[in-house]
Amino acid sequence: MSLLKDKKVIIIGDRDGIPGPAIEEVVKTAGADVIYSATECFV
Repeated sequence: MSLLKDKKVIIIGDRDGIPGPAIEEVVKTAGADVIYSATECFV
């Protein structure tokens, strides 16, 4: 059983780290519903 199954998540990825779409794919396979996904640059 997944901890993220049927949960709603907001994803903020990092341009120099792990981008949002990569995290989104992992979270979707865990059964979560992605509400918002973005990749930002934190300086």
